[in-house]
Amino acid sequence: MTFTSCVFDDLPRPDYCDLHAVPLPAGADPDPALWARTMFSPDGAPRWVAAALRARQALVPLLGIERAPHAAFTVSRVVGEEALIAVDDTHLDFRCAVGVDRERELVRCTTAVRLKNRRGRVYFAPVALAHGPVVEAMLRRTAAALS
Repeated sequence: MTFTSCVFDDLPRPDYCDLHAVPLPAGADPDPALWARTMFSPDGAPRWVAAALRARQALVPLLGIERAPHAAFTVSRVVGEEALIAVDDTHLDFRCAVGVDRERELVRCTTAVRLKNRRGRVYFAPVALAHGPVVEAMLRRTAAALS
């Protein structure tokens, strides 16, 4: 068995990547775009994640990075069992695919990031530390919302 994800289509050698998975709740809709939209909706994030995202929005201008519009985290396309969110910015390229594996009854979130410059490295250093727990919390909250 091999693992692949559409996040690697245009970021084949990312500077950062991770994968999180949760069981697909019984009776939950298997549409990956629905999972991605729910996971990245403002109401879908746990309170502590929403607070961290608001802090990010307040602090990134200090690094010379523009605030991310919420629309940046919309589904770009659906590729097989994955819905892809793709954001390219001056400091990094971000890919996140939310996939629903009906056969194994899992929902997974695969993230890949390419850092472009010093600002990207400075910005992403603390983000990388928090990324795992944040994605895990968002994925679990989405599973609860869609079950």
